[in-house]
Amino acid sequence: MVKRERWLRRSVSLLLGAVTLWVVAAASESGSVAAAVEAAEDSLHLPKLLMQWELGDSGSGTASLPTLLCLRQSPLLWAAYQARQTAAEVKPVSPPAEETPQEEPDVAPQPEVPSPAAVNSDAAQGLLFAENNAPAQTTIPTSAQSYVVAGSAYIKNASSRQITPELFDGSFAARLGSEDGPQVLILHTHGSEAYTMPPGEEYEASGSYRTRDTEKNMIRIGDEMAAVLSGYGISVVHDREIHDTDYNSAYESSGTSIEAYLQKYPSIHFVLDVHRDAISDADGRQYKLVSQEDLHAAQVSIVMGSNYDQWLENLRLAVAVQQTVLASRPTLMRPVIVRGYGYNQGLSTGSLLVEIGTAGNSLDEAIYAGRLFAAGFAETIGGTRQQSASGGT
Repeated sequence: MVKRERWLRRSVSLLLGAVTLWVVAAASESGSVAAAVEAAEDSLHLPKLLMQWELGDSGSGTASLPTLLCLRQSPLLWAAYQARQTAAEVKPVSPPAEETPQEEPDVAPQPEVPSPAAVNSDAAQGLLFAENNAPAQTTIPTSAQSYVVAGSAYIKNASSRQITPELFDGSFAARLGSEDGPQVLILHTHGSEAYTMPPGEEYEASGSYRTRDTEKNMIRIGDEMAAVLSGYGISVVHDREIHDTDYNSAYESSGTSIEAYLQKYPSIHFVLDVHRDAISDADGRQYKLVSQEDLHAAQVSIVMGSNYDQWLENLRLAVAVQQTVLASRPTLMRPVIVRGYGYNQGLSTGSLLVEIGTAGNSLDEAIYAGRLFAAGFAETIGGTRQQSASGGT
């Protein structure tokens, strides 16, 4: 019996030796140490079982003694084995059976958008809307969070002023006067701002998306808006000077002009400073903003200052105009923005800074939007549309 047990132990030892030699060979033929260990562990299954029978190994998931002895023959194999054991001890994190529901934000009521409107034949007169290949987006608030909501108008308050919906009842201080002379002043603090033209209609640039060509910059937009206001029986003076020859002093230059016009024409009660916005991605690619109900119309934004005494009266005018335009064009207007600057708006209680589209819009899209906005503005301040007016909303 004793001889039989000795024979069995010697056989097992020979087998383990053979396995050790095989492990070394496996390590040399495998593409990586980890792969060699994996192959070794699979092939060591038989001697592992034999040693469990011999030594009573519990099979708890850790390699058996002979397996460990084999792996210890190579420092690289041993290090790889320990790394695998450490990784195996990391328990995967199971997702919770049921996620805690997040509180839904207050969703703002969306205006009833009519079926995509055909291009307004009056406001689009003479426009071709050639594609300029700029990617298009539409800015629409989907939640009342972060906004002050006054009827259909959304106000983004980026100032230190306290603004509540109760401040807006549709009234505003500025009125069309009965005296002779112009009633509205249109000017452009950044008159050289321009758009993305379709191929073949490019302008001579004076800067990035800027030109001194008054047929293709903000001066052209002001000309179009003035024509619409005149069609509503409103007398307009249009300052066609380009004030941003020196960009850093542009507001100083336009402010001097506003003061001069107000002194010369006491009949002026409204001042529109007409700009365009710019929205680009990290690569500098310009995006156009368009209305959903009419993809040919650029979106419009009213930007208001607040660091002067009569800021609230001007903001009330902005909200009233916003509500008028949105009644017929639910996505033409972006939210009103209130900032802690002046923008020369303290010179009049009827002052608005209006951004017509972005640098990514085409000139025709901006002209169309400018005409539509001018019509809404005229209706808000009491203008009466004449039969030949071209900007009806």
